[in-house]
Amino acid sequence: MSILAWVVFGALAGWVASLVVHDNRPRGCFTNIATGVLGALLGGFVYQLATRRPWTFSFDFASFGVAVLGAIALILIISLVTHRK
Repeated sequence: MSILAWVVFGALAGWVASLVVHDNRPRGCFTNIATGVLGALLGGFVYQLATRRPWTFSFDFASFGVAVLGAIALILIISLVTHRK
């Protein structure tokens, strides 16, 4: 995928993940892009560990699902680490 496709894909995945998690933190476009792209990398890494098959990202529903699940996991991990009492 090109850089522009990664940006669009990351923005959509990060936005959907923040909607699913109901994260109340203010998020901007760049935060959604970073969350989506890093979530896609995390999701692809976990997919490769679980299936022992290489994952190639393309602009399709399966890749979007992996990216959203990875972004959800990333948001939850960040929330657990930064949670203050």
